[in-house]
Amino acid sequence: MEPWRPSPRNPMDRIDPNTFRFHFPNLLYASGRKLCYLCFQVEREDYFSCNDSDWGVFRNKVHPWARCHAEQSFLSWFRDRYPCRDEYYNVTWFLSWSPCPTCAEEVVEFLEEYRNLTLSIFTSRLYYFWDPNYQQGLRKLWDAGVQLDIMSCDDFEYCWDNFVDHKGMRFQRRNLLKDYDFLAAELQEILSPGQQRKRDWPFPPRPGAQVDPRSWVQEVTEPGINTRRHSLHLLVSFLLPRPAMNPLQEDIFCRQFGNQHRVPKPYYRRKTYLCYQLKLPEGTLIDKDCLRNKKKRHAEMCFIDKIKSLTRDTSQRFEIICYITWSPCPFCAKELVAFVKDNPHLSLRIFASRLYVHWRWKYQQGLRHLHASGIPVAVMSLPEFEDCWRNFVDHKDRSFQPWHNLDQYSKSIKRRLGKILMPLNDLRNDFRNLKLE
Repeated sequence: MEPWRPSPRNPMDRIDPNTFRFHFPNLLYASGRKLCYLCFQVEREDYFSCNDSDWGVFRNKVHPWARCHAEQSFLSWFRDRYPCRDEYYNVTWFLSWSPCPTCAEEVVEFLEEYRNLTLSIFTSRLYYFWDPNYQQGLRKLWDAGVQLDIMSCDDFEYCWDNFVDHKGMRFQRRNLLKDYDFLAAELQEILSPGQQRKRDWPFPPRPGAQVDPRSWVQEVTEPGINTRRHSLHLLVSFLLPRPAMNPLQEDIFCRQFGNQHRVPKPYYRRKTYLCYQLKLPEGTLIDKDCLRNKKKRHAEMCFIDKIKSLTRDTSQRFEIICYITWSPCPFCAKELVAFVKDNPHLSLRIFASRLYVHWRWKYQQGLRHLHASGIPVAVMSLPEFEDCWRNFVDHKDRSFQPWHNLDQYSKSIKRRLGKILMPLNDLRNDFRNLKLE
């Protein structure tokens, strides 16, 4: 006999404002909230743009004779509505509860079917997060390439505008973010492989627990000294011992900088790596290094700290090239713009291997903000991958070997970035050129 599967059903268009306020707050203890709501957005991509979009809300069934979680309802509905496995889909979930282990397993199997689908899950609360089985379910999702995060104020407002029948009522954040900081830290610990848990739920850290503060910040060594004469400054900076850069291993570079739409097997977590070269206008190399995300500090912020310590001579112009695995988030984009604005003697160019959550409006706005502020953002292609390989990888004199379909993936990402950065006037001209009556 075939195993029972939930039958596809039509989702709700919107939910009641009182339902949203009761079921979606970031709460550590959520008494009486047995229902799970899943607000979803599906975007189907072709080679040029997003040409289809679906919105809706699913709620779990609690009938003893036919239990069905909201995640299962969505998966069944999606298979029925989008039977083609070869198209490209961007799916975003906003959940009142994080998935249980069973749903996590089914989502992983679903992603095996739809190899060209990217899934982002923003959850308000963590379901049984102290249970190892539930923690393992979240890690399986993360390892399968699912983006996981706790819903922030922007996410709540986005849900209110798009999934709540608010009848013109303004969004209010009151009581929605009560335990956000705790839940965000807890999720970070769950998804951090090989880290020892800092707390044994439900007890807080024991008094006198030793925590190394260096694990929270990046150690930055200032290799030069301040001088008034530019020539002496350069001489000293070259003669003084400088900490050696730790080159990337070949497998790490191919895994983390790979521009495939989905993570190839065996699955792994794609993190943010930032490789930079600091040069004088005539091409003299001053410094280069590889940085990566630290806990509670993105690689871009570590990069800003490092460059500040190396470019204090404002009379000298510097050029910086950055190769980064993921394009900057909105916050980092804003900080990079402010940093370059405060340091006009710096010229910054960014080459990204992949676009981070590029289907969400605020992430697109971050890329537009960089572009409009004179910080070019481009997609890495074969020449950039080869240059990054030569300068930042322990390649042992081996030449770079492109992975399958590298050029095709790069062109697809470039088209997407071009659509994001296209000025509104160009879009209007395109519509005029259609000569629609």
